[in-house]
Amino acid sequence: MKVAANGWLPVLALLVAASFWGAIWYPSRQLEAMNMAGVWQTLISYGAVFVLVGLFKGLPRLPRIEADRKYLLILFFAAGWTNVAFVLAVLSNEVVRVMIFFYLSPLWTILLGRWVLNEHLTGVSKVALSVSLLGAVVMLWNESMLSTPIGKGDALALSAGIAFALTNVMTRRLQHCSTMLKTQTTWLGVVMISIVMIILLDEPMPDSSPIAWGGAIALGVFGFLLTTLFVVYAVSQMPVQRSSVIMLLEVVVGAVSAWWLANEKIDLQEWIGGALVLGGGLIAVFFQPESE
Repeated sequence: MKVAANGWLPVLALLVAASFWGAIWYPSRQLEAMNMAGVWQTLISYGAVFVLVGLFKGLPRLPRIEADRKYLLILFFAAGWTNVAFVLAVLSNEVVRVMIFFYLSPLWTILLGRWVLNEHLTGVSKVALSVSLLGAVVMLWNESMLSTPIGKGDALALSAGIAFALTNVMTRRLQHCSTMLKTQTTWLGVVMISIVMIILLDEPMPDSSPIAWGGAIALGVFGFLLTTLFVVYAVSQMPVQRSSVIMLLEVVVGAVSAWWLANEKIDLQEWIGGALVLGGGLIAVFFQPESE
């Protein structure tokens, strides 16, 4: 049993990012309770990060290769929609249903990775993905899932998952570009998509306390800044079929955080499903062939 050739650092970066995103529903709902709408949360959080990093690092230079500029533009829109749609989804829907629809993303990632990156699904990846997706289904399944009609929150989560898969594939495709370039492109995408959504939804300026504004800024500086850097770095270092499996840890963190912070019960079905998700992640971490 061994860690893949790229080492522990990208794996740890993904685990930290997945843990953060699994629990993001809680601070987002706290900010909403302080009269700060989801699109304003993303604009303030990511806007603060973009301005802060821009003051110290400046704006990175665009790559000279025309194809890379095209892929950066796709990354801009995909990453922007991923973050805005996910926050809107967790604010308008049950956390469990959001995870069900959002975490179809490994399937989209594999299809896009095969098409765009020509990455073949290895035998180990097939096992890891199957075990993790089975765990997610076991963990999140309930009898009313199929009878409940798909609503706006479900559509937001599904589209966010597709955009997340596209974001990961574009990040991997641009692996020779700097982490900072791809990260700042992501942040700018979120800022611009947030502004567009504020206009389309006619969301007024939030009548929130300074604590809420400070919380949104802190969430960006101490949360989104680091986790975006971690994800961009990690996905650039490993095949997307592997990173997408490791990110499924978010499902487990979401369930545990809901139990801890919202007193939601975790039953035997969820424990079994969580164990399968973790098992698939461990397979992805320890049993990848050296060629990757």
